[in-house]
Amino acid sequence: MKSRIPVILLACGSFNPTTNMHMRLFELARDHLHQTGRYRVIEGIMSPVNDNYGKKGLVSARHRVAMAKLALETSDWIRVDPWESEQETWTETVKVLRHHYNESLRVFQSKEFMRNKHPTERSTGESLSCQQPVLPELKLLCGADFLQTFKTPNLWKEEDIKEIVEKFGLVCISRAGSDPSQYIQESDLLTKFQHNIFLVKEWIQNEISATQIRSALCRGQSVKYLIPDSVIAYIAHHNIYTEESERKNEGDFLQPLKLHNTTINPLSD
Repeated sequence: MKSRIPVILLACGSFNPTTNMHMRLFELARDHLHQTGRYRVIEGIMSPVNDNYGKKGLVSARHRVAMAKLALETSDWIRVDPWESEQETWTETVKVLRHHYNESLRVFQSKEFMRNKHPTERSTGESLSCQQPVLPELKLLCGADFLQTFKTPNLWKEEDIKEIVEKFGLVCISRAGSDPSQYIQESDLLTKFQHNIFLVKEWIQNEISATQIRSALCRGQSVKYLIPDSVIAYIAHHNIYTEESERKNEGDFLQPLKLHNTTINPLSD
């Protein structure tokens, strides 16, 4: 495994709340990349979106980050990173990828510096192999239906899609009713860089939806075994999901649509 390319998996999303399916995506992606024989996944990062994204029913990032931390307490390789949620406004996904890639390089170079500053005794072969360390790669983890959003007018900038699939790459987990290979074939850009798009089949179908979970919570129904018990307790303690919270941002445009669509006047909202 040490000779393989180190990979960091980054998942961006609402995580409203974090579900067992969100965490399963990481496990499935890691298994798939390991089975290629080329990669070793060294870390998973969950990045909750900024409050200004404008999605209906999106509760405060303070709560979403806290719930994600609770959900990931049982993982020894996935963590939540609040950087995206702490920015002054919504940040494009490509900029989030750039930030975490630069951070991974900084950490990697710092470790290499310390290793070279305090070298241990190595054989000649080990010394030669350590002279050219393999830089880590960062890949965007998503559900396969994410590819379909690239076709939504004004949701993405073409140059951002190109940078994401060309420089970073995607790991897409399939869901029932979606055909990610078709989405790729329908796009000249995605077809060009399909070698950098990893399609992972989820054989044990798991259609847990955060939207459906919020609906159940608003109705006072049980969501046990769909999300971690610690998250359920947090939601109950803070009374997070209510009929009022589900109406938040209702009728509003998503922030990227406001920014990319010149026909929408942000002052009219």
